Amino acid sequence: MSPVSGVMRSLTLLALGIVLLMAGATAAVVVLAARAGLETHRATIEVMHMLGSTDLQVARLFQRRVAIDAAIGGVAGAGVAIAVILLIMTRLQGLGSELLDGGRLSSTDWATLGAMPIGFIVLAMVAARATIVRAMRTTL
Repeated sequence: MSPVSGVMRSLTLLALGIVLLMAGATAAVVVLAARAGLETHRATIEVMHMLGSTDLQVARLFQRRVAIDAAIGGVAGAGVAIAVILLIMTRLQGLGSELLDGGRLSSTDWATLGAMPIGFIVLAMVAARATIVRAMRTTL
């Protein structure tokens, strides 16, 4: 059982590494999208500033748009992830091995998986807000 336990631990660490890579990629994409949006709407933002809008108010507009996009992506990604997990669980049950029967996900595991899209939405919102506020303070 020790080799099987070692493989399971390695797979867990691999999954954690993949989640961390996804978080880094998400933050990088949001930063690039926020900067591109800022450049695209620069004239509009300047007019908003002349009318009295603050940097934080403009950042909130970008933050809301990024949150909506991240929510759509999170729901789609969660749907695909659930389908893949159910497919793998079905295939493992089809093997009929008692060793693999413990491969079922607990309610805590499902809750963690369900919370991941929410975490990525929050990450995207924070990255967008920080990027826009920092960029506006230095350029506008």
